[in-house]
Amino acid sequence: MLRLACPFQLARRWTTSPSEAGLRAAAVRQQRREEPPSMATKLAHAGIEDGRRLSTTFERPPDGNYADGPIYSRSCNPTRKLLERALGKLELEEEEETPTYCFSSGMAAVASLVLACSDVHMLMPLDVYHGLPTQLHSCLATHGVRHTAVDMTSLTAESLRQHCNHQGTLIVWLESPSNPMCQVTDIKGICKLVDETRATGAFPRTLTVVDSTWAPPCITRPLTLGADAVVHSATKFLGGHSDVLLGSVSCSPRTENGVWLKERLEQVQTSIGAVASPLECWLTLRGLRTLHLRAERQCQTAMKLSQFLDDHDEVAICHYPGRPSHPQHEIAKRQMIGPDGGNLYGGMLSFEVRSEAFAMAVAGGCRIIKRATSLGGTETLIEHRASIEPPERRVSPPGLLRVSVGLEEAADVINDLRTALDVAATVMKS
Repeated sequence: MLRLACPFQLARRWTTSPSEAGLRAAAVRQQRREEPPSMATKLAHAGIEDGRRLSTTFERPPDGNYADGPIYSRSCNPTRKLLERALGKLELEEEEETPTYCFSSGMAAVASLVLACSDVHMLMPLDVYHGLPTQLHSCLATHGVRHTAVDMTSLTAESLRQHCNHQGTLIVWLESPSNPMCQVTDIKGICKLVDETRATGAFPRTLTVVDSTWAPPCITRPLTLGADAVVHSATKFLGGHSDVLLGSVSCSPRTENGVWLKERLEQVQTSIGAVASPLECWLTLRGLRTLHLRAERQCQTAMKLSQFLDDHDEVAICHYPGRPSHPQHEIAKRQMIGPDGGNLYGGMLSFEVRSEAFAMAVAGGCRIIKRATSLGGTETLIEHRASIEPPERRVSPPGLLRVSVGLEEAADVINDLRTALDVAATVMKS
């Protein structure tokens, strides 16, 4: 009678060792064509690779050649490269190489992008982070950089052509949602408009750049909507813990201008040297791993908080893209989409009260919500914007308060703001 060998005996007949089996399995798996992982999985694995170093200089091998290895941290650092690669993987749907460059702050990223171009005229929104016009006015204007503010939510071909009148570079700067009025720009529509105008030959170099700081990649991906480049202040949601100062620019590999910008931006990063430090890069990689979870919680709380503010007698108007009453709500529905396909409208909102004094009283009356600048951290922050903006270039209404929603229980944040509004009303009556 034929007797079958036991499984153990069969296993011993294999000539492949256990370690070889593992290596072969990994190689076979590597060769298989598979669907790329989800956004949540990419974020959870951000930067979990070898090579994380804080070094500023690297040893040269005996033959004197560095080959493809790092030399000096201004030009290349392994930790920064990990972050740049991780951020690049988030900006497009496919596993496509997206050149990304990290800088010492969001404003350093903006300045480096402008320096990568020549004879620049920037077309920017009326409602925009005040640091942008301040940088343009106080620093870059002395180097010939010009800028014009327009209503980007209703930009037309005719108004765009009016600014296509010199032979340099026109940067069409979009910010969506905007800071602090939460205006949503139709990124795809603007990029299409720019492409059509560019095709007429009216302007030799027109870049579409989106500051998507308020809508990180798990909410909006501007490069998939046709933008040439996307800018993030990673200090905010990407880092996510109010302990990082870092900015990034990702260039589209799909557009001619994105490829053109990549070449020049890499030169600027190396030669100017406003690079992100290895420690800041490591902290940002740590933050990326929880970005999707933080964003979901912040968006959920922001929606509940916006509803409370909409219904409060002391609030004149609440600005939040998730509200059906928001003027660009339908655009937000189309382009602010989370990893699971549902809408995420961001963790930022603003609201207006009757006067600047009343707004100051509300901010002063908060206890759980902290009165501080910046945004995107684990703690909820409130800020009276007009009082910190240059008086000659204020973009915020006097009674506006900006709120960055954190990770606290929604009920606690709402109750704190309800009490602060009641306290402010009492103070103003007295």
